[in-house]
Amino acid sequence: MPDAPITYTLPTIHLNGSGAKSLADEYHAVYQAIDQACDALQAATCNARDFYFQGDAAWRQARKEREEMFRKLAEVQNYAEAWMERACDYL
Repeated sequence: MPDAPITYTLPTIHLNGSGAKSLADEYHAVYQAIDQACDALQAATCNARDFYFQGDAAWRQARKEREEMFRKLAEVQNYAEAWMERACDYL
């Protein structure tokens, strides 16, 4: 069963609040930073030969943890995208 979509509490853009362009630019920067973080994590070494002294389970656990980190990065990126889209609705 797929996870239910996550909904975020998003701002209402108005004259006395943060500007839509500022919010869009700021959250676009967050989105791009997460892209760069994903690229850096993908390029970082996580090789089975670094775990074989610990036994087979260690490599599997390390891979599982690595995938969880990618999932968390994607979650932050989805959050930034939701804010960015909200701001763009007001541009």
